[in-house]
Amino acid sequence: MSEFLVSARKYRPTSFDDVVGQSSVTSTLKNAIQSNQLAQSYLFCGPRGVGKTTCARIFAKEINKFSSESPIDDFSYNIFELDAASNNSVDDIRNLTDQVRVPPQIGKYKVYIIDEVHMLSQAAFNAFLKTLEEPPSHAKFILATTEKHKIIPTILSRCQIFDFKRVNNDDIVKNLKFVAENESISADDDALYLIAEKSDGALRDSLSLFDRLVSFSDNNLTYKDVADHLNVLDYQYFFKITSHLLSNDISSIMLTFDEVISNGFDGQNFINGLSEHLRKLLLCQNKETIELLSINDSLREKYLDQAKDTDSNFLLEALKLTNTCDLQYKISNSKRLLVEICLMQVSSINFLDNSKKKNKKFVVSSIKKDHPESEISLKKEIESDNNIQVKVEAESDEKKIEVVENKISSHKPKTISILGSLKQELANEEENKTPIKSDQFTEVEFLDAWNEMNSMFSKKGKTNLSLALTSNTPNLSDNFLIEITLSNTSQIELIQEEKMNLLGFLRKRLNNDLIDLIPKVVQSNAENTLYTNSDKYKKMYEQNKNLAILGQKLGLDPDY
Repeated sequence: MSEFLVSARKYRPTSFDDVVGQSSVTSTLKNAIQSNQLAQSYLFCGPRGVGKTTCARIFAKEINKFSSESPIDDFSYNIFELDAASNNSVDDIRNLTDQVRVPPQIGKYKVYIIDEVHMLSQAAFNAFLKTLEEPPSHAKFILATTEKHKIIPTILSRCQIFDFKRVNNDDIVKNLKFVAENESISADDDALYLIAEKSDGALRDSLSLFDRLVSFSDNNLTYKDVADHLNVLDYQYFFKITSHLLSNDISSIMLTFDEVISNGFDGQNFINGLSEHLRKLLLCQNKETIELLSINDSLREKYLDQAKDTDSNFLLEALKLTNTCDLQYKISNSKRLLVEICLMQVSSINFLDNSKKKNKKFVVSSIKKDHPESEISLKKEIESDNNIQVKVEAESDEKKIEVVENKISSHKPKTISILGSLKQELANEEENKTPIKSDQFTEVEFLDAWNEMNSMFSKKGKTNLSLALTSNTPNLSDNFLIEITLSNTSQIELIQEEKMNLLGFLRKRLNNDLIDLIPKVVQSNAENTLYTNSDKYKKMYEQNKNLAILGQKLGLDPDY
């Protein structure tokens, strides 16, 4: 029995042409080798399992093969791989710099591949700077990391940086098909796409999952086996429940969700899968975004068919609700109820929209002269939640009467069935219109009202407001505009807060609705002057003569 070798190692690329999904990186490296424009150090960044170390090994082999005339193709003695996670001290870097001085015996270059370089300590990074910037001509460094942000800028500036991207699902599926054919394994396209989605762009993860599932399914990969083993919900559940959501079938939604829970799936797993399903339906709304779907053709057709029954507004609102449910799931004490409420809210989106779209047509009936009490049909057009247009048409032997009313109400619209009632209501509204009061008054009457208002606020304990009102005499203009000059902006803010109360009192007292109040701050042109303690005391004494009495009683000396 031969020893088993995992697919990730068995089918590891040995040339740049075999690397999957990194064409921009491999083409740049090949051109650099052919033009002999090799930097002293490289930094390969990217997520796990996308080919950083593989490309580093191929690059190390190719630069020696290209520059050497030796018939030997294996230059493994010239390639040194170090793990920075376990060799991260200054001493380890010193040992490395000592080795770098020795030239290679075969080939032209010694290549040092340092994996997880972000694990080096700060001191080790600093000890490595000089060697990395000016190594011997025979030494090349390739640093690989999954966390580029942890590397200090002085290291980054000394390297040529290559960013490795996640491998897309189509490339992963193509690679899995190649492995399956070589291993004589039958696999459904749906199963391979599900493996690709689960691997999240990491080619090595997809091969590891592939090996595990082959052992589970006995060389026959089906979608059902893969979904069961990877604990992934069958996409048929999401197609089914989306149909129930669109039709507002609450009972079917609850039963389908109960079936999902009974099969051992977590509620958050379900809500995340539903969010992804809604996202794919949203991508199907536009021909340009359909290409973003990394799924097989048969499944793509199913998404396109269901996307025809949905609209973008429904999908956007549904995605908002499912995302909120996902965020609240961990802190919820009743997780199943949370998901059920979310599903009911999603199903109500179209129901609520349809309830607002009622028939807006008028129904017109006539009134004959000999039937004054006949029922008149009204036609109502709801233009918004509070705007109602009522139109009544009545015919008699002599003339045709048409009454149109535009009425805004925050309550339910009244139903008017008799023409006389509608006319009476219009007449009542005309009578109830309040006329604007604009009585004339003298300045003496205004000042009396002003002082009375000030006394009222003073009795209520609003001393600051009373002080602001009495700081200066208000000025009344011909158009009933009151200007009052205040000492500071704090008093203006106080007047603005009480402005409606002030105007309400004055307008009622003087029987004039045109009165308005404008506060402003007095502009002082006095220069800033430095005062002594005695000068300050005199200024304060001028403003408040009681201060002198207080000073005498307390025995205060203004010079100290």
